Amino acid sequence: MAGRYGRPRSFLGMRSLAGQVFLLQVAIVVLLVAASVAALVLQSRADSEREARNRSVAVAETFANAPGVEAALQSPDPTAELQPKAEAARRGSGVDFIVVMNLEAIRYTHPLPDRIGKKFVGTVGPALEGRTVTENVDGTIGPLVQAVVPVKGANGEVVGLVSAGITIKNVSGVAEGQFPLLFGSAGGILLLTMGGTALVTRRLKRQTRGLGPTEMTRMYEHHDAVLHAVREGVLIVGGDGRLLLANDEARRLLGLAPDVEGTPVTELGLDQVISGLLTSGRSATDEVHSVGDRLLTVSQRSTDRNGGPPGTVTTLRDTTELQTLTGRAALARSRLKLLYDAGTEIGTALDVVRTCEELTDFATTRFADYATVDLAEGVLRGEEPTAVRATTDGLRRSAFSGPRDDTGLHPLGSVIRFLPSTEIGAGLLRGEAVLDTDLSRLSGWQQQNPDRAERIVESGFHSLMAVPMRARGVILGAALFWRAQTPEPFEDEDLSVAEELVARAAVSIDNARRYSREHNVAVTLQRSLLPQGLPDQSAIDAAYRYLPAQAGVGGLGGVGGDWFDIIPLPGARVALVVGDVVGHGLHAAATMGRLRTAVHNFSTLDLPPDELLWHLDELVARIDQDESAEGSEGGGVTGATCLYAIYDPASGRCTMARAGHLQPAIVSPDGEAVFADVPGGPPLGLGGMPFETLDMQLPENSRLVLYTDGLVEDRQRDIDEGLEMLRATLSGHPDRTPEETCEAVLRVLVPAKARDDIALLVGRTRRLAAENVAEWDVPSDPSAVARVRSDVSRKLNEWNLIEEAFTTELILSELVTNSIRYANGPIRVRLIRDRTLICEVSDRSSTSPHLRQAASMDEGGRGLFLVAQLAERWGTRYTDDGGKVIWTEQLLQSETDGLV
Repeated sequence: MAGRYGRPRSFLGMRSLAGQVFLLQVAIVVLLVAASVAALVLQSRADSEREARNRSVAVAETFANAPGVEAALQSPDPTAELQPKAEAARRGSGVDFIVVMNLEAIRYTHPLPDRIGKKFVGTVGPALEGRTVTENVDGTIGPLVQAVVPVKGANGEVVGLVSAGITIKNVSGVAEGQFPLLFGSAGGILLLTMGGTALVTRRLKRQTRGLGPTEMTRMYEHHDAVLHAVREGVLIVGGDGRLLLANDEARRLLGLAPDVEGTPVTELGLDQVISGLLTSGRSATDEVHSVGDRLLTVSQRSTDRNGGPPGTVTTLRDTTELQTLTGRAALARSRLKLLYDAGTEIGTALDVVRTCEELTDFATTRFADYATVDLAEGVLRGEEPTAVRATTDGLRRSAFSGPRDDTGLHPLGSVIRFLPSTEIGAGLLRGEAVLDTDLSRLSGWQQQNPDRAERIVESGFHSLMAVPMRARGVILGAALFWRAQTPEPFEDEDLSVAEELVARAAVSIDNARRYSREHNVAVTLQRSLLPQGLPDQSAIDAAYRYLPAQAGVGGLGGVGGDWFDIIPLPGARVALVVGDVVGHGLHAAATMGRLRTAVHNFSTLDLPPDELLWHLDELVARIDQDESAEGSEGGGVTGATCLYAIYDPASGRCTMARAGHLQPAIVSPDGEAVFADVPGGPPLGLGGMPFETLDMQLPENSRLVLYTDGLVEDRQRDIDEGLEMLRATLSGHPDRTPEETCEAVLRVLVPAKARDDIALLVGRTRRLAAENVAEWDVPSDPSAVARVRSDVSRKLNEWNLIEEAFTTELILSELVTNSIRYANGPIRVRLIRDRTLICEVSDRSSTSPHLRQAASMDEGGRGLFLVAQLAERWGTRYTDDGGKVIWTEQLLQSETDGLV
């Protein structure tokens, strides 16, 4: 406590008031004891002198009047007579000397014989005159008291003198022997007194908290200032029920007079409840009591804790204004809580109707019995609202919430046109909310529909709030809130809350509307970029599924960058493609369209899968560089994967390569599903690493399953778990068609709310019948051309393609002749009857022929020109052994007839 006032605490704490009182009390006790001892010592000395004087006089007079003294003085040798008697008397009386002398003061006796005959030292005059003399003398044996008395003869004359003396030391010896007892008693008294003083000081120190006089004075001044300046009433009531203290605030709050200290509480004229509390002595904490027009918060505690005096201390706080503010704060807090809850419960999905339903459900659980939302038709369609007065065209009831349906309110889906002549219609047109606290008055709102108004009132509806739903300065619709079961009507505060609530919901509805519009645009774009159907081809039976992500969950409207494709290739072959662009939205969809177009363009070059992916990788890298240099907001491709597979139905060979994509699944004809071990490559656009291919033979009726990661990857499961689920779903069902396979896979693996778009492509392999394929090895000899033409003509006759024979012979003659002339090694001819007639001539040369226009005087250069004119399509592709295949396609006569 002392340290609180900035002074150091000494070892004994003597700077405190208790310490100073202790020192003062100890000093007083010591002085009193010392004074008492001194007085006793002085008194002892005075008594010793008086005793010495009395004894010396008594001894001297006794000896002077003793029988024989007179005779001895007159004898010839007084010393001989008197010396023995004097010594005996001296020893018997305890004095230090008895001296008998003549009238000239010559000693006849003395304890020291050498002093006999010498003159007596002292006053003898009065004794010669017959009087007794006493005096203090500093003799050779110390301070002493001696008495001189006359020895009178029979006639009364003085015949001699007798002196007796005794030292003060001998007389005071008795008193000095009592000094130890005296000082011991004084010390005991001193210790006892100091102990009592210490106890009193300790009690005082505890009560004064170790403070000094200056600090106590300052503390008292501070406490007094605080007590009377604080805005809280303080009352102290004693154990006898009398008021001991009341500060200024307590007098003001209770209306007490200035001089009420000492008055019994029961005589203060206080309210009975307050008076009872003050006299009860019980503890109270923040009890609220009404005193007059004030609302006081009262707290009371006992003062007799920790040894304090009996009584209570009571504090009073005026909370009249605080209660008002608290009520307002509680109202504001509940309002903020309601709006906060609305922010978490309204607008959770980017769906216009769902947001309206969330608004009505929220309102009916908080402040309304019924709630409806009516929206403009254009808002429901996702169109951009342009008319400020949308209510004139009618609003469609989009959401309804309430305990009953048979209330007379318009049902869901109905169109409502609010009449401008009614208060509600006029308010909605102006964009202002309308509050009607008593519907039974029929103040004009019933003009909208009198029959329905009557049913509504009969159903117990008594209060209404109509709030326009406005966003970005445009009225989207209206929200109506009704009370029927709740007896209290709506108030202005309810209207204010409803306006804020509807304003927030309007923003969510407008966002959902804009989202719907952008979603429709994005979906339209994406659908236009994806295949619109399956191409005609004979290599596989195919089925596909594309599922966008759940709207509002997987990015912008679920629109993503997943794509698939089936591309017919020369030689009755087919390419199966599945790809995925990272991200969602319009940019991902546009990027997907660019990549799909690029794959189509590269496939026309009849490139193998690894080379096609290499070209596609370069294209993506170049797109990224161009868009980064131009500062495009799209930011390039930002990641894409692709799986490209080529299936040849003539040989059953399937060649696959992948760039960062998942492994395809292969289902054998007996129903066993495995994942093809296609060598992995980096995603498109990274560059720097080659792509590798996997070649495998697929039996007829095998199923090749290509998919994107959205099918097997989900937040609720690991991708490995999804792959195993896919494998298990595909296994054990050898008789499933591609369509049935797609349905089974989606049913098992796709969650209710897919967070990523999904592309799934299933192809069941076919094999060309052996009778539809004819092959010949041609020696490198020009004479072999005729034999080839003859064999081909014969095979076409077998296939009943007689009309195509002449054209085919010309084409093969030109192609075989070119191979014999310019190529080395074996030459092979293959004829395939499919939807078209396919002619293939392969050799070991990597030189590809090119079409040119021959001049009129040129002897050669017209072969490929004729081939291009006779065939529907023609081209070249390279083989793995370094050779090439030149192919042509001719429309069959039946196909040509169909075209005509």
